[in-house]
Amino acid sequence: MTVILASGSPRRRQLLEMLELPFRVVPPNVDETRATSELPERYVVRLAREKARVVAARERGETVLAADTTVVLRGAVFEKPHTPAEAAAMLAQLAGRTHQVMTAVAVARDGRLEHALDVTEVTFRPLSADQIAGYVATGEPMDKAGAYAIQGKGAALVEGIRGDFFGVMGLPLRLALDLLERFGLPYRFTR
Repeated sequence: MTVILASGSPRRRQLLEMLELPFRVVPPNVDETRATSELPERYVVRLAREKARVVAARERGETVLAADTTVVLRGAVFEKPHTPAEAAAMLAQLAGRTHQVMTAVAVARDGRLEHALDVTEVTFRPLSADQIAGYVATGEPMDKAGAYAIQGKGAALVEGIRGDFFGVMGLPLRLALDLLERFGLPYRFTR
């Protein structure tokens, strides 16, 4: 049975391909604006659930997998940067500190909707302005929450991680697979 991935994220696609899960992509097209008083945990859970719900309403009978990721430092949410200067400012704030990466996963089908939340701590190395500028110049930070990709060149920024590497990439596989199994789609290593 094919899963519908309610996400345009190439990283989420890559992770499902790695597991050889049959899927097709249907972008959710939801408003991702965060309410000013909305807690980061509620924000990512709301978005993941909304993405799954919207796509499941269009794709009756199909199992829809959605996720949302944000980076949090001392209560401040770091979404995707809009400019290279914004990316550099985010990275300067994260340098030498430990932040949280929150990824919510949701699965929906025919009015049923379940979710789970992963919170992983990532510690950045101290970074010089030249290192930050060099990384920003690669272009990699521009479509990533927190302005970095742990699975790419951004790995050079990281001193340590406590939690789920795949959650930092944007899809905590253990949670996604658990939710899919609850919907009758257990993961099998062979097809």
